Amino acid sequence: MLNINHINWQKIDGLLPVIVQNATTCEVLMLGYMNQQALEKTMAEKQVTFYSRTKQRLWTKGETSGNFLNVVAMNLDCDQDSLLILANPVGETCHTGTDSCFSPLSEAPEWVFFAKLEQLIASRKNADPHSSYTASLYAQGTKRIAQKVGEEGVETALAATVKDREETICEAADLAYHLTVLLQDADLQWSDVLGKLKERHA
Repeated sequence: MLNINHINWQKIDGLLPVIVQNATTCEVLMLGYMNQQALEKTMAEKQVTFYSRTKQRLWTKGETSGNFLNVVAMNLDCDQDSLLILANPVGETCHTGTDSCFSPLSEAPEWVFFAKLEQLIASRKNADPHSSYTASLYAQGTKRIAQKVGEEGVETALAATVKDREETICEAADLAYHLTVLLQDADLQWSDVLGKLKERHA
């Protein structure tokens, strides 16, 4: 639990730098500033509220666009003078229409790409089967999706057995994709799998 009394407001001239990160994809969404009132409002309402230096007032992200940042977790840094917020964004974060104020990145981190790919695969679940291969897989049902996972698993294992590096990468990519489809078909996400791994690790 964030303790607001740990912050040295005088040291930072009353404005706390805040980095907001997507809680699912880990993508950095934006940087803003909070005074004490903005932080208290954010903690109470669980939606990110900044202090606008141009408007000289509190500003809840999404108050006009509806693109709110719903707080998942908040942590101060080691010096207690900057804040990291993990949030679930509603819609695009940036006023330019991109997911992040830092978009487009010249090279997005791999796990950000994978998390966005999972979201894209999920969006195809009820789409027209003729619109994409993913949508056609969902339309064929769980049995067919599971069959593809089995096939790709065997092909990945065979490629690794014969030490074919490039083929192992290709088959592992196919396996990861089809397994993601299978998880979505079962109303599961990779976060559920990672949660089980964390539980076992503990």
